[in-house]
Amino acid sequence: MSPRHILIAATVILLWGMNFVVIKIGLKGIPPFLLGALRFALVAFPAILFLPRPKVPFKLLFAYAMFISLGQFAFLFSAMAVGMPAGLASLVLQAQAFFTVGLSAMVFGDKLRASNLTGMLVASMGLVLLGSASLGTTTSQVSVAGFVLTLCAALSWASGNVINKKIGVTNVLSLVSWSALVPILPFLLLSYLFEGGDIMLHSLSNMSWASGLTIVYLAVAATLIGYTLWGKLLSSLPTHLVAPLTLMVPVVGLTAAWLLLDEALSQKQIAGAAIVMAGLLINVFGQKLTDRLRLAFS
Repeated sequence: MSPRHILIAATVILLWGMNFVVIKIGLKGIPPFLLGALRFALVAFPAILFLPRPKVPFKLLFAYAMFISLGQFAFLFSAMAVGMPAGLASLVLQAQAFFTVGLSAMVFGDKLRASNLTGMLVASMGLVLLGSASLGTTTSQVSVAGFVLTLCAALSWASGNVINKKIGVTNVLSLVSWSALVPILPFLLLSYLFEGGDIMLHSLSNMSWASGLTIVYLAVAATLIGYTLWGKLLSSLPTHLVAPLTLMVPVVGLTAAWLLLDEALSQKQIAGAAIVMAGLLINVFGQKLTDRLRLAFS
């Protein structure tokens, strides 16, 4: 990786890692479903006025948006609204890597390797430890709801990844911008049904600078800029070199939540987080390490 590539990668990791702290701040003034609607409205407009519609069948574009945009963030925002800590959310969401592997095996017939299965098992043990530790620090209802909703967000992200694989290579910025049109109305409907018209109007009419900047960050920095830079890395470097970089996102997320939101983790939670990260590392690098060891001793 050239210095330019390293700078781009570091920027994306920072933008996406800080994303969870920003969401937590935004939810203090805007309910989750309304926040989702405002985020994707700003992603779509005015970008679609200047970008061509991606050459993707409508059903795939619609499915991609329903999972990547609506499903992922409806679950994630709701999880954090009911008390899921920002730092832990950034880590648990990485379960999408294992869901993606499993779904790809079912849909495309991709073979699961021993490193994939081992990584899933190790990370699952870490998630169980994280969950039990969190149950001891807050009410069980909030903790269980937060973990389950975050895992649902990870499953939605993984489903979107499978659809993205089916779509193939396309203009990332156009895909993200045009697909952002799809979840706006569903988010508004969910907000009206579950959060109420009065809360929607109150949130919009009394929006603070912090809430406004949150929406701008989520739409422009984390989505438009983040995905565009990520697409450039994927197009200019081998996938196996770029994909593991997302493992740094929860490191930034946990650190930022600790520094900015005072989300201190217990020793048991730190151990659980470390085990989850170990599982992710085994999933990504396990096969390569095994192959190198075989070559070394053959």
